[in-house]
Amino acid sequence: APPILFPQGPFNVEAQEALGRQVMELFQFDFDHGRLDVSLHPFSGGTPDDSRITTRYAEDDFTQSLMAVVHETGHAQYERGLPKAWRGQPVGQSRGMAVHESQSLLFEMLAARSPEFIGYIAPTLRRVFGGSGPAWEDDNLVRLYHKVERGLIRVDADEVTYPLHVIHRYRLEKDMINGDLAVRNLPEAWNEGMRELMGVVPETDADGCLQDIHWPGGAFGYFPTYTLGALGASQIFAAAKSQDDGIMAGIAKGDFSSLLTWLRANIHGNACKLMPDQLIEQATGAPLGTAAFKTHLEARYLRS
Repeated sequence: APPILFPQGPFNVEAQEALGRQVMELFQFDFDHGRLDVSLHPFSGGTPDDSRITTRYAEDDFTQSLMAVVHETGHAQYERGLPKAWRGQPVGQSRGMAVHESQSLLFEMLAARSPEFIGYIAPTLRRVFGGSGPAWEDDNLVRLYHKVERGLIRVDADEVTYPLHVIHRYRLEKDMINGDLAVRNLPEAWNEGMRELMGVVPETDADGCLQDIHWPGGAFGYFPTYTLGALGASQIFAAAKSQDDGIMAGIAKGDFSSLLTWLRANIHGNACKLMPDQLIEQATGAPLGTAAFKTHLEARYLRS
C-alpha cells in the first residue's frame, strides 16, 4: 500500500468548528435543541430536548476533532430519538451505556470512516482548509482515516487497537477492586500492561493511568461498554445495510436519513422497553456476538 501522507496544517480552529457543525447537520443534529462547545475531553450530555456536545481542537490535526464531533453526535441522536410519549418515565430512557456507545461508534467508526462518506466529504475538506496535492486526494484520506498504530491514548486509538486499551483497563480495575493492586502501584502496573499489550510505554502518568476521566469520577466497570458498543455497532450497521440497501448509497451523497430512520425505528424508538440483549437480537436477528465486528475489521483492514 502507498504510504499515508498527512495533510500539513496549521488548521484554523474556527474553520474546524465550522466544518464540525456542517458535518453535524449532515448527521441531522438539531441545533434548535442542542449545541456544540469546547472542552478538554469530548463528551455529550443534556436531555433529549437540550443536547450538549463538546469536542477539542488541535491546529496540527483536524481529523481527531472531526471524528470526536461525529462520535458525540451519535450519542446525541440516540437521546434525541427516544420516544416523546415516554419522556420522564423509566421506560423512556436510553438502554444503558453499551447500547449508547454502539450508537456513537456506529456513526464514527462505521459510517463516517467509510470510503463512501470520506469520498463525499473530501472536497469539503479541501475547500475548508485550502488543501491540495497528494495528501488531500480521496484515496489518501481514506488511508489516513483507516490508519492502524499502537498508541498511548485510548480516545485517539483506531478501531483495531482500541479493544486492547479496554482489555488493559479492565484487567487493572478488576485487580484494584479485588484488592490485588494498590492504587499507589497503578502507574507501574499501567506501564507494564501497556508494554505487554501495545509495545509502547508512556513517559508521564498524564499519558498513562491519568488520561481518562472514568476512574477519578468513580466509573469503574465502564470501559468494557466501549468494546460491547463496538461489537453492537458492527452488528447493528450490518443489519441496517442488509435491510435497507439505500443506506450506503445515501451516505455516499452525505444523506444519513435512511440510516437514521432505521435506527429510530429499531434502536432509539425502543428506548428502555427491552433488555440490551433483546434489543440487539430483535434489531439484528441474532444475539450480540463478535462475528460482525471481525467481518468488518477483515473487510476494511485486510482486504481493502
